[in-house]
Amino acid sequence: MPDNPVVWKDEELSPIRDKVFQYIKQAIVQGVYKSGDRIIERELADQLNVSRTPIREALFRLESQGFVKTLPRKGVVVSRLSPEEIIEIFTILSSLESLAVKLAVKKLEQQQRDELNQIVVEIDTALAKPTFEQSDWKYHFEANEIIFRAAKSPRLTQMLDGLSDYIRAFVHVGYELPGRQRKAMEEHREIVKAVLNGEAEFAENLTKIHVENSKKAYMEALERE
Repeated sequence: MPDNPVVWKDEELSPIRDKVFQYIKQAIVQGVYKSGDRIIERELADQLNVSRTPIREALFRLESQGFVKTLPRKGVVVSRLSPEEIIEIFTILSSLESLAVKLAVKKLEQQQRDELNQIVVEIDTALAKPTFEQSDWKYHFEANEIIFRAAKSPRLTQMLDGLSDYIRAFVHVGYELPGRQRKAMEEHREIVKAVLNGEAEFAENLTKIHVENSKKAYMEALERE
């Protein structure tokens, strides 16, 4: 749990249940809470300076989405995906991301092209460092957001956003493998370059390879635990 109490401005307090939900969800997505960690209502209520009711409502919503689960004698804990769930998510993600990349190549606007070119520069800078920094990983997600937006398919983007939340929440497991973070960033760089070059089929194939490699890294990391 974050060390410092959270203070929301008055205009941010309505509806408080949604703010609490987003706060806890982001804490899971960003790895503040990891798989197996307990989430204690009383502690969160004190941390957020709210009653336990919105905490309880938020945890119920998160459980319905699969981010947490309630265990006997332990309470609410952050979920750990089963191997079957991992394979399912990555399989769906491969198809949806490949489609988004294909559509983005055809519909890419100049502003998005400029943004992706800047992302490539940032990735190159990150890869040139002797040590890969955790903060550099944001470029991966920024590139995805630009590509998804360029696809101009709101329903596709909505589905990808939902899956991306799962991936971001549990992706740190796969990146514990030595060298995987850097390799994944290199893979993403090549996808972005293919999109910029208008190589739809190549970008699509690179995306499938990237997702498959991510799945393998995740599974291997789980086996080592």
